[in-house]
Amino acid sequence: MSAMSRALVVLVVSLLSLEATAQAPVRVETVSDSSIVRQVHVNGTVTSPRSALLSTAVAGVVAELMVDEGHRVSTGDPLLILDAELAQLALERALAEARQYEVALEDAKRRFAEAEEVGTQRGIARTAIESLRSEVTSDEAALAASRAAAREQQAIVDRHTLRAPFAGVVSQRMTEVGEWVNPGNGLLELVAIDNLRFDFRVGQDSYAVLTPQTPVEITLDALPGRSLKGRVDTIVPVKNPGARTFLVRVSTEADESVGITPGMSARGKLNIDAGDRGIAVPRDATLRFPDGRVTVWVVDDSGDIPKVHERIVQTGLEFDGFVEVVDGISAGERVVVRGNETLQEGQEVSILNGVP
Repeated sequence: MSAMSRALVVLVVSLLSLEATAQAPVRVETVSDSSIVRQVHVNGTVTSPRSALLSTAVAGVVAELMVDEGHRVSTGDPLLILDAELAQLALERALAEARQYEVALEDAKRRFAEAEEVGTQRGIARTAIESLRSEVTSDEAALAASRAAAREQQAIVDRHTLRAPFAGVVSQRMTEVGEWVNPGNGLLELVAIDNLRFDFRVGQDSYAVLTPQTPVEITLDALPGRSLKGRVDTIVPVKNPGARTFLVRVSTEADESVGITPGMSARGKLNIDAGDRGIAVPRDATLRFPDGRVTVWVVDDSGDIPKVHERIVQTGLEFDGFVEVVDGISAGERVVVRGNETLQEGQEVSILNGVP
């Protein structure tokens, strides 16, 4: 081997030696005692707080349809009108009868007042005066009855118009103009699309630890890349005997339900406080191997220059980017969370304050 070749080999070996002993830049975090959270993943459906199959209160022929499937309506908007010609005529007759009784009552009151003013001095018998008083009372009762009949008929006329009981979207139309419908026949399906809820079926093992304060993270296939923050609104303690689950209803802020409609599938992640404290490290601090080992790199500050040592750990629950460590490290130790992929046992490192 020539002198130049030997020099080149020495140079390469020296460079490799320097590279192996160079201080690796790493970012570390101090291990601390924290609350352990159990995450439960569930599937569910977006549901509406109100859904109704609408029908009319009276029978009749459909004269007009103002809405179709997909139309959005407000509370009180007219949706459908029945032919009300006969009912309107009956109302006019009832109003006319009420007017007749008003005239009769006014006449009876006038005659009674004149009789009382003249009195028995002009030869009017007391029994005649009392008879006029009774006539006034009878006409007052008849007028009250006729007015009630007119209001009743007005209510019947009003019931020929089907109005929206709440704001929502018409999801289904089941009638056409010209059809005869009876009370109770489903004509339109109305679904509220505001203040939507998320219904999840949760396993019975979570019932005892689930509370209204349990935070929920929601994702939908229809809105990729977007997650919603929810809260447990209702816990229905009636289990599904087949699946051994119970219903958990989750709600979100109103402005977060934009772009969401009833019937969409949803996935939820329930962060349940396990009621215990322990050691948890960032997920990036752990290295997993095919043989099942899980290790972390722990910083040794005993010397002038920090060094790292690989530590086999036993892990538990995972939550919010953290992993519970059941055994292997203690609170107060520092673990490497960035730059731990190529470290070697006992290697010197330089601690970075920011992200490497």
